[in-house]
Amino acid sequence: MKYGVNLMVWTTRVGPEQAGLLHRIRKWGFDGAELFLTPEEPSRIAEVKQMLDHAGLERTTCSVLPREAHLPSPRAEVRAQAVQYLERCVERTAELGATLVCGPMYAGLGFMTGRRRTADEWKWAAEGLGKVARRGQQLGVTLCIEPLNRFETYFLNTQQDASDLIQEIGEPNLRIHFDTFHANIEERNPVEALRSVAARLGHVHISENDRGIPGCGHVDWRGTLSVLKGIGYAGWLTIESFAQPEPQLASAACIWRDLAPSGDQLASEGLKFIRGLAGELGIT
Repeated sequence: MKYGVNLMVWTTRVGPEQAGLLHRIRKWGFDGAELFLTPEEPSRIAEVKQMLDHAGLERTTCSVLPREAHLPSPRAEVRAQAVQYLERCVERTAELGATLVCGPMYAGLGFMTGRRRTADEWKWAAEGLGKVARRGQQLGVTLCIEPLNRFETYFLNTQQDASDLIQEIGEPNLRIHFDTFHANIEERNPVEALRSVAARLGHVHISENDRGIPGCGHVDWRGTLSVLKGIGYAGWLTIESFAQPEPQLASAACIWRDLAPSGDQLASEGLKFIRGLAGELGIT
């Protein structure tokens, strides 16, 4: 397995001022960094790629849809905007030299209808994601679809939801993105839910139940890592927790307090914990 950290631990915007941070990330023992992408950010993508290369870091990306670009929308122009947004994020992923983009790439983050999803919404989202996946195939990019908890989306909440959607779309570069924080809320047994999607698993986010430092809460880390070992998972374990998030991110994730003394402490201590437990279990 490879160990990564999402730069949202510190910031959603990455530029030359983060060069020192990238070197610290490598020094702590991370194999890669995960960058938050929009069609505009990072604004200096060639320079950011060079910074990552210089730091010796591999990279993945993550993205979310804004509320005005909602794939399950009944309005064709809104769905088209969502597809265009995601295709641009896939293209920028490739420009960064990455081959994986993850996240809830199906619905506007935080957008709610006040009811459960409909069959039409499911069909529209599947059609849109199919188009984006085919663009990803042209560029060698895999899309990993992340179910979120019920307070952040009404559309896709469980691993089974994600598995069903991916099966319906049928594109080979669509995989499941498992996040320990969301699974802790939505799954009756998060460890067994992870085991159940082994064949379609593509990416794993490490996040404590309160989104603080991994290892300080009640997520079943030993069970989670044991399943990953048992299924032969060789992908990314990426820390995506938050210490002192920026106002826009704090609002989106509904975080109203500091969850760690600093991003540096969250990342370095979280990696030490996960690597230590993996070592105990004989995971390399």
